[in-house]
Amino acid sequence: SAVRLGGASLVKASRGSLLTTSAFPLSAAPSPARAARHMALSSLRGAADTLHPVQSEAADVTIKQSDTAASDYKGELLIVPVAAPAGEDKEALSEAAGEAEAVDGKLDGAVKDLIESSEFKGGAGQAATVRLAKSSPVGKLSLVGYGKADKFDTSAAAKYGEQVATIAKAEKVKSLAVQLPECMDASLLKVMSEALLSGLYQDSRFKTGDGKPKPLKIESIEFLGCPVKDVAEAVKGAQAMSTGVALCKDLVSAPPNYVTPEVLANTAVEIAKECGMEVTILEKDECEKMGMGSFLGVAKGSSEPPKFIHLTYKPEGKVEKKVAVVGKGLTFDSGGYNLKAGPGSMIEMMKFDMGGSAATLGAARTIGMLKPEGVEAHFIVASCENMVNGEAMRPGDILTASNGKTIEVLNTDAEGRLTLADAIIYAEKQGATEIVDIATLTGACIVALGGSYGGMWSNNDGLAAGLEESAKTTGEKMWRMPLCEPEYGEMIKSKIADIQNIGGKGAGSITAALFLKTFVDKAAWAHLDIAGPVWSDKTGATGYGVKTLADWIVKSGKK
Repeated sequence: SAVRLGGASLVKASRGSLLTTSAFPLSAAPSPARAARHMALSSLRGAADTLHPVQSEAADVTIKQSDTAASDYKGELLIVPVAAPAGEDKEALSEAAGEAEAVDGKLDGAVKDLIESSEFKGGAGQAATVRLAKSSPVGKLSLVGYGKADKFDTSAAAKYGEQVATIAKAEKVKSLAVQLPECMDASLLKVMSEALLSGLYQDSRFKTGDGKPKPLKIESIEFLGCPVKDVAEAVKGAQAMSTGVALCKDLVSAPPNYVTPEVLANTAVEIAKECGMEVTILEKDECEKMGMGSFLGVAKGSSEPPKFIHLTYKPEGKVEKKVAVVGKGLTFDSGGYNLKAGPGSMIEMMKFDMGGSAATLGAARTIGMLKPEGVEAHFIVASCENMVNGEAMRPGDILTASNGKTIEVLNTDAEGRLTLADAIIYAEKQGATEIVDIATLTGACIVALGGSYGGMWSNNDGLAAGLEESAKTTGEKMWRMPLCEPEYGEMIKSKIADIQNIGGKGAGSITAALFLKTFVDKAAWAHLDIAGPVWSDKTGATGYGVKTLADWIVKSGKK
C-alpha cells in the first residue's frame, strides 16, 4: 500500500509473515527540513561518512530443541545448570547432580573441578567458564547457577537467560548448547528465552572505527534436556517480546537529532506494513481541526512538526475487548520557558522522555508478531518536542483540550501530561473500554520508587490487577500507588480555568496521575509512570514496559 505522511494518512497493510529478530529500515522519505538537517550532519562527519541507522542490527540467531543428552554433546561450548545447595550453609559449594554429574563423568571430572576452583555456590546468575583440552568433545564448559531448585522463579529464569547471553558474547562462539534446569516450565522457558535474546542486544550505531564492536559470532543455540513439550511456541513468544524490547531500546537510546516525531511516525508506518496493521498519522492541521489544543500547545515551540500516531491491531476473529495504550512521545524536553537548568536537571538525558512512546511502539510490534485472538488494540502517541521560541507556550497560558476542558499552564516543564490529555480523549473515542497510558512523567516517582520500579495508578481494580499480573509474569517491577483524590484532588483545581497542570508541594506523581484521570470519561484507566526504570546508568535504555503491556494485551483477549 502507498504510504502518505501529508495530512491525515491511513495505511492498511495486508497480513504478512511474522517479523524476525532482524531490524527493519525506516523507509519513509524525510521532510525537506529533515533532509536539510541530515545534510548538515553529514557535512560535519565528512563526505565519505553516512548517517547512522535509527535502529540497531539484531543478532541473527537460531534457537532449536535437541534430544541430545548434555553428556553426549560435542561442540564449541556447553552450558550446564548447577543449583545452589539446599541447606542454609552460605559457604557450601554446589554439587554436580543429575545431568551435571553425567557431564562430569564424560569430561573427566571437569564439572567438579570447575566448582571447586571457582568456589561455585550456584547462586542465580553466577557463572564460571573453562577451556578444555583439545582432545575433549567440548571446547569450553560453562556452569550457570540458578539458585535453589525449589525457588526457581521468573527472576531466576531471567538471570539464567541473561547469563547464557553474556557467555555467548564473551566466548565468541558460533554455536553452543544449553542444558535447561529440570524445574523449568513453559512460562519460565519463555522468560528465560526472552532474557537470552534480549541479552544478545548490542547498540553500536553511533560507534565508528576501532571503537565499534564487532558483530556477534553466535549463530545457533541448542536447548538440551528441555522438560517443556512445546519449545517452539515458547521461543516464538520470546522472539516477539525481545524484538519489541529491542525496538524500544533503540528509540530511547538514539539522540533527539535522530529520533524526532517524524521518525516515530515513520516507525509506526513500518510496523503497520510489516505486521498487517492499520496506521493513521495526523498532521498538525488535522489535530487543530480535532481541537487538540493541549497537545499542540506543547508543540508550538519547536520547528519539528508534531505527529499524532495511531496504530491499530485487529484480530482475525471476533473482538471480545477493545483496549488502548497511550504513550508519551516527547522526543526532546527542554522544559520550555521553565527551562531545565542547573545540576540535576538531566536536560542532556531528555532524549528518553519519549520512553512511553517507545514502549508503546515496541508493544505494538510484539502484538503484531504474536497476533493474539479476541482483542483489538490501539497504540496511540501524540509526539512533539518541548522547545523555546517566540511561539512557545508560556507559564500562565490557558489551553483548551479536545473535550473542551481548559487547562492553566503553571509550569511548561509539566508538558507530558498535556500531550497525554488529548491522546487519552482520542483513545476513548475509538471505543477502547480499557486505556493504559505510559510515560516518563515525574521525577517525583523516582524519588518515591527509585530506578527499578514503575509506578501504577488506576481507577479500576480489575485493570490494575491485570497489569500487576502481567508485570509479575514478565519480570518487570511495578508498584500500585494511591490516587488519593479526596486529599489531593483540590491541588490541581485552577482559580481561572477548569484545571491546572501542576499541584502544590509534594505528591507530584499523584497529582500528575489525578490530572490525567480528569480526561477519562467512562473507560477503565491506568497510568504507568516509568521515569525511573526507563533508563539504567549502567546499561542504558532498558526497554521497560514492552513486556508488561504486550502480555496484558494478549491476556485481555482471553478474558
